[in-house]
Amino acid sequence: MFNVIEDDLTSTQSRELIAFHLAGMSESVPPGAVFLGLADLQQPEVTVWSAWEDTRIASIGALKILPDGTGEIKSMRTHPDFVGRGAGATILKTIIKAATARDLRRLSLETGSGSAFEAPLAFYQKFGFKKGASYSTYQQTEFNHFLHLDLS
Repeated sequence: MFNVIEDDLTSTQSRELIAFHLAGMSESVPPGAVFLGLADLQQPEVTVWSAWEDTRIASIGALKILPDGTGEIKSMRTHPDFVGRGAGATILKTIIKAATARDLRRLSLETGSGSAFEAPLAFYQKFGFKKGASYSTYQQTEFNHFLHLDLS
């Protein structure tokens, strides 16, 4: 069982997991791809949650409120020691519940293609996310996929 907290990203473990996430993205995405850094995750329109087992961070993820009344999932990452143990699902369920409570119409996310993204695609689809059109300021490329979950 994981303890989920709203995370202000001041703990060393939270910052290290975000740094691990950013390093993984830098290795897996084409040049010019955009993802949120630490300062971006500390903006008022973004809420970050982390799941903990005792004193160890297991997973992290964020909800960014978009101007059109929808939400975007950002920076989802599970610590390698906790992969397959439900930590990511715990964070995703937290984000979906928060988006619903905030009366958002839809949750969306952008992810990539290739072997590094097969597991995340399957994970989100397991929770009802469906592939769809680009959203917000994203442009469709050969690399990216857009997934959406209707909350209405």
